[in-house]
Amino acid sequence: MGVMAKRVLIVDDEPYILKILAYKLRREGYTAFEAESAEDAWEIIRGNRIDLVLLDVTLATPTTGFDLAARLREDDRTRDLPVVMLTARTLADDVRRGHEVGAMGYITKPFSPAEVLETVRSLLGE
Repeated sequence: MGVMAKRVLIVDDEPYILKILAYKLRREGYTAFEAESAEDAWEIIRGNRIDLVLLDVTLATPTTGFDLAARLREDDRTRDLPVVMLTARTLADDVRRGHEVGAMGYITKPFSPAEVLETVRSLLGE
């Protein structure tokens, strides 16, 4: 039996970004989960083993990406889950806040899918 594919959760309220990243990840052999809100993401995380989260900072929901990242750090089951923030915001305060909530990476939009794949591979040790 082969090695189980690494599982990546993409959280973004832009359907196009979800679809393109999920497509690229699946083509590279990853299992990709998609969520358009922090609430949906939390349900996916609770019901599945996730290896890494690609998380948009500014979700069009009451719960931001920063909020979800902080919640992941507070929960014993997800404390060490790698999180990469995706954002159009490049202000130093946002980058600092991303690091404060435990983000292991910060990718600014617009980004290339190749850049995201490189970050995913690096963080998952591949």
